[in-house]
Amino acid sequence: MHWHIQLGVPYAVSTAAFAIALTLVFIAWYVTERTLSIHHISSLRRELFYWATVCATFALGTATGDLTTYTFHLGFLASGMMFAVVIAVPAIAHRFAALNAVVALWFAYIVTRPLGASFADWVRAPHILGGLNWGRGTVSVSLTVLIVVLVGHLSVTRLDVEGGRQRQTAGEPA
Repeated sequence: MHWHIQLGVPYAVSTAAFAIALTLVFIAWYVTERTLSIHHISSLRRELFYWATVCATFALGTATGDLTTYTFHLGFLASGMMFAVVIAVPAIAHRFAALNAVVALWFAYIVTRPLGASFADWVRAPHILGGLNWGRGTVSVSLTVLIVVLVGHLSVTRLDVEGGRQRQTAGEPA
């Protein structure tokens, strides 16, 4: 059970609190390091800022997903569909409106948590809650296999490495 449920903290309050916490982490990181780019994490202090950001985004994403699902009564599937639309915003804004790449990355990263959780909860939850009733175990194993396959694919193809695919097809070691 979540701590905010045990303490009676509404989802709107926990969402706002985690949004403020994430904002403070970003401000402290930028003021201290003058960058929020993941490509410039080259010191222990920057790595600590990165992990603080990751923890805050997970907390915010979870709270936001719960807020839309339970407080706004959208349910798991509708929340997932809404976050699927929202996650396209930074990509489109980066491509067509010159949104800064670092801002686009962090915007999308924050949305990945409620997006994934909403769909996973929809697949896991019993029918009475609007889910597909696959259960936690089936969803956990299925997602683990999917992650292993995708990471394995990227490890072999190096599609996620800048210039990795070109080097590999050119016959040079990757």
